[in-house]
Amino acid sequence: MNVLIIPENHKRDQYILKPIIESMMASVGRPSAHVRVCQNPTLRGISQAMDSERIRSIIGQYRQVHLFLLCVDRDDNNGRRALLDALEDKCAPGLKAGATLLAEHAHQEIEVWALAGMQDLPSHWKWPDVRSARDPKEHYFEPYVRQRGLQLSPENGYTILGKEAATNYKSIRGRCEEVKNLETRIQQWLASRP
Repeated sequence: MNVLIIPENHKRDQYILKPIIESMMASVGRPSAHVRVCQNPTLRGISQAMDSERIRSIIGQYRQVHLFLLCVDRDDNNGRRALLDALEDKCAPGLKAGATLLAEHAHQEIEVWALAGMQDLPSHWKWPDVRSARDPKEHYFEPYVRQRGLQLSPENGYTILGKEAATNYKSIRGRCEEVKNLETRIQQWLASRP
């Protein structure tokens, strides 16, 4: 099975998304799924990620893919889920038989998924505060990177923390409802395939 992650901004998000989605696929019984991140074309921000023409073009370019996962930040936009649902509907006709596009938004940013997999977060951080922060990358992820001394590591800690978080996938799924929802949707899609 071929899985293509379409991140809103692949530059750093890919290092969190790829290992977490690989763990998610193992969790749904597909550990051998070939997971990769869309790098041609690359999206640059939410406006491009929400552009149905651009997403349809990517779907057309990657005909060998079975599962497309569009992953964006919520960025305190309460209406983003409805927009993602509409985007899925607009893009569905361009999918080959048996393929699907599932779009999900991190609450509030993809970096929170990495933090959800960490076992050594500062004890004074309360998880509801991390989840509800308007800018968790700046308020939590970047300070955590500095605390771990990873600011000079490849991709400013994203590579190391993404891989580490993925080893604690159950924690991510338990702390991030949208991750659990995405996993459930993948399971439902897998069950509906012939």
